[in-house]
Amino acid sequence: MTSEVPTPPTSARHTPVLKDRCINLLAPAFDTALREGRTPYVIDATLGMGGHSEAMLQRFPELHLIGIDRDTEALGLAGARLTPFSARIDLVHAVYDEIPEVLGNLGVQQVDGILMDLGVSSLQLDERERGFAYSFDAPLDMRMDTSRGPTAADVVNTYSEDDLVRIIRKWGEEKFAGRIANHIVAARDRKPLTHTGELVDIIRNVVPAGAARTGGHPAKRTFQALRIEVNEELSVLERAVPAAVDALGLHGRAVVMSYHSLEDKIVKAVFAAGSRSSAPAGFPVELEEHKATLKRLTKGTEIPTDEEIAENPRAASARLRAVEKVKVRNRT
Repeated sequence: MTSEVPTPPTSARHTPVLKDRCINLLAPAFDTALREGRTPYVIDATLGMGGHSEAMLQRFPELHLIGIDRDTEALGLAGARLTPFSARIDLVHAVYDEIPEVLGNLGVQQVDGILMDLGVSSLQLDERERGFAYSFDAPLDMRMDTSRGPTAADVVNTYSEDDLVRIIRKWGEEKFAGRIANHIVAARDRKPLTHTGELVDIIRNVVPAGAARTGGHPAKRTFQALRIEVNEELSVLERAVPAAVDALGLHGRAVVMSYHSLEDKIVKAVFAAGSRSSAPAGFPVELEEHKATLKRLTKGTEIPTDEEIAENPRAASARLRAVEKVKVRNRT
């Protein structure tokens, strides 16, 4: 007779990436709010299983947290984990480009901190039936919000060959995109693709063994491309980062962790634009309205230390950027 292995608690399943570094970067903004006699507010825009949120709420007993996630399963797990802090949290089912609507519904004008931990979450990677991982067979789903939207199966079975080439090359930065797309179309003409294992087999037969030895798992880039397409990740991020910056009050701070160059490029562009003067070239005097609104708190991107990677191997590809709001533009 076999007994079912109990599911470990959420805290045991999830080690937050760069937890201490993120909180230390946000802490001065919370301290400023407290000195001004205000309740500090923070948005965890990618709540996941709530590890970063739990650590912030433990360290700052006055902090009020707004947790956002598009994944209803994540919201449920995080809600259970954060039950001891229920009086100081609002958990919202939303996508993180909906920050203005979330704050409006809660009656919150501005916040003191925002944390974004981009990409696929530990929960989504670990739940095999979600289809995010190429290391085991599962339905081709890849939706972060399983309640709506097309699946990865819809993409691989209905997109034209040209569109498949485009997304695999653009979102996956895969140099064998044309060959992969061609073989996907040939395979689906015989039978619709329904499982990740089928897709992995197609890719293995296309990507040369030498390329796989030097570039990691041969399916890694194609799976990334499909995940980004299914969840509209980069278009959401292009809207979300400016919305996050706009939601910060004076001396508020934003910390963003990205995991591939496409994400980091978007974050870098927004942070760089906000940290530059908008005065025309050659303008003799920098007027107040031209002054930078952001101050960069990291020199370029910060990467995890060997110790941080040893603690959580999924931190290996993390790239962290942070800014402080130093000027609030007048709203028109």
